[in-house]
Amino acid sequence: MIDINESVMQVLLAFVVVGPLLGAVTALLPAPPGLKGKSPEQAVLRHGVTVTGVILVAAIVLALGFDHDHPSKMQATTDISWIPALDVRIHLGIDGISLPLLVLTALLTFLCALYSYFKMPSGPSPKAFVALILVLESGTLATFAVLDLILFFLAFETVLIPMYFLIARWGGAQRTQAAWKFILFTLLGSVVMLLGLLLIGIKAGTFDMVALATDNGRSLTTSVQVIAVLAVGIGLAVKTPMWPLHSWLPDAHTAAPTVGSVLLAGVMLKMGTYGFVRILLPIAPDGMHTFAPYLAAFAVVGIIYGSLACLALAKQGAKGDLKRLIAYSSVGHMGFVLLGISTMTPTGVNGALFANIAHGLITGLLFFLVGALKDRTGTTDLDTLAEETGAALYDKAPRLGGLLAFAAVASLGLPGLAGFWGEMLALFGAFKPAADLSRPAFLTFMAIAAFGTLLTAAYMLAVVRRVCMGAVAQEAPKLADVQTYEFAAWTPLVALTVAAGLWPKALLGLTDPAVQQLLAGGTR
Repeated sequence: MIDINESVMQVLLAFVVVGPLLGAVTALLPAPPGLKGKSPEQAVLRHGVTVTGVILVAAIVLALGFDHDHPSKMQATTDISWIPALDVRIHLGIDGISLPLLVLTALLTFLCALYSYFKMPSGPSPKAFVALILVLESGTLATFAVLDLILFFLAFETVLIPMYFLIARWGGAQRTQAAWKFILFTLLGSVVMLLGLLLIGIKAGTFDMVALATDNGRSLTTSVQVIAVLAVGIGLAVKTPMWPLHSWLPDAHTAAPTVGSVLLAGVMLKMGTYGFVRILLPIAPDGMHTFAPYLAAFAVVGIIYGSLACLALAKQGAKGDLKRLIAYSSVGHMGFVLLGISTMTPTGVNGALFANIAHGLITGLLFFLVGALKDRTGTTDLDTLAEETGAALYDKAPRLGGLLAFAAVASLGLPGLAGFWGEMLALFGAFKPAADLSRPAFLTFMAIAAFGTLLTAAYMLAVVRRVCMGAVAQEAPKLADVQTYEFAAWTPLVALTVAAGLWPKALLGLTDPAVQQLLAGGTR
């Protein structure tokens, strides 16, 4: 780690949040300054790679300059009055909870920009595409960095419009319906969430998330906390997504372009679960205690429901779409995250945060791979992949088949890979929940969730068998193996999946002190 002055850290964090927004504006200029290509389209795509690359470097420097000896302390903080009448402040900062999500967002956005430079999805002008990607990155990064409830809401909403247009303009079949379903679900959830955030701020007398977390709900009555958790929780649950508010997700993923699916699964779903940890756990602990068993119940239903839906799609002869299957798998995986949060214990919450990062890496890789399969075969239909194209990937494209198998076993939670630790810690948290929660109920939830891990293994292995190990059709076209640009975009995800699986302390060492302090009474 390197020693960086606090004022430099403040500038770095502000640049990480605002930089993509400035890059989006310059992308819309007649020619992005300082960048040339064989065509204007190539120049603007190169601009996207450059801006996201600079933001990633800044995020890495921020992580290197972070005081890892005190990860529970808010660092690189900026606190400027914005709307004095409402006491709304431009308050930024990072701790061990938000830093990994910040770096993950910067990494995935850069990899998507790099992938798009070589494989731009068909649709309108690349200028608008690059600008939307950068606005989406700025909103997501801001969500993980702001420490004011009103700013959190604004950042939370900023990502909706760019994702809507990415699906509606660059998506596949039925993209318009999927985009409208996405925006309606998330906007309706956000309206309810705003009411809850306003209730907290008005009753507590401040919208400052650090002050509210330190107060630990003492300025809010139990009834206010219950109402706030219900209202804010609905908005966060839609974005997570939690069963039964998940139905927008499979349609959005199926219709979205490859990079849209990667960003939707890899970073946008994390915004909802991050809100549970950053806002509801420390600010309304009594309300969370009231709803924790219900949250856990919805979480385990989502785990089983998502797994059974994937099994139905993976079944031989079923009309299964591989992108839709992975989307349903996200419902199950995010169920483990919600289960960990609902235990209200350091073990469970650390597991939830670890599972968040692991899901971003692994599912991001899966959507990249499925996009590559679609580019080569023109379809993501499992029957077509397994039969008409004779897509025995181990024989026809061994490196692509090997990567798909790797991502599948990582997703099912193979020990030694990133997917294992988060789900295991969430189960341990359910084994011994917070003292005033019903242990018999959570033991039941734990048993149901553990059964869900078996179902996950079943459908993932079925996918590998059908796509990678089928009989090779002699008349099937030859498939191109992994290209250089694909190797560059996917290698970091593979490497980090292995590294997080073999050395979980690197991530848990950041999150655990911050979680311990969060549950004990806020963040200083």
